[in-house]
Amino acid sequence: MEHQDNVLKTGTTTVALVCKDGVVLAADRRATAGYVANKHTVKILQIAPNMAITTAGTVSDIQLLAKLIQAEIRLKDLHVNRSSNTKEVANMLAGMLYHNLRRFMPGIAAFLLGGYDDTGAHAYQLSPDGAMMEVQDYASDGSGCVFALGVLETVYKKNMTVEEGVKVAMQAVNAALQRDIYSGNGINVVTLTNKGVETVLEKEINIGL
Repeated sequence: MEHQDNVLKTGTTTVALVCKDGVVLAADRRATAGYVANKHTVKILQIAPNMAITTAGTVSDIQLLAKLIQAEIRLKDLHVNRSSNTKEVANMLAGMLYHNLRRFMPGIAAFLLGGYDDTGAHAYQLSPDGAMMEVQDYASDGSGCVFALGVLETVYKKNMTVEEGVKVAMQAVNAALQRDIYSGNGINVVTLTNKGVETVLEKEINIGL
């Protein structure tokens, strides 16, 4: 079995904020394997025209599950002749995570899912064991989440706009970049609104390793 330090992992700090007009997702850009393996890792993936996920965990599991959920969304939409909403996709992805952890060779992956559908803006936190929780305000995942949450506890305000949320998300991830050795090299920020999925920031930041 491959040694744990040789497995490519995202390390990671990811953030999701629910705003009055949408959802903001943010993440750092560092992948590790006992060392800094990649400084330009994309940790926010669009999985539908109106949905995206942040990623944390083992890269191979993340890549496989991201492809599977995209395929499942398309199949379900064709079958029911309508677009899936965010809660339905969260349930599908939670089921995949549940089975992924319980394989003979367990896989580790976690996601923050954001979406904007007919019922408004929604975000869900999906744990490696398949647990699913709706995010009412904000959430953070990954090795740097304790630093990000410290900022979010202080700065986040109910009913803030997406524009305000982008600034708060940047502050939260930047705090982790300063302190967590497994997070670094930059920040990506994506918004989910009635306009769809938009990348609003792709910034390289060289701090630490």
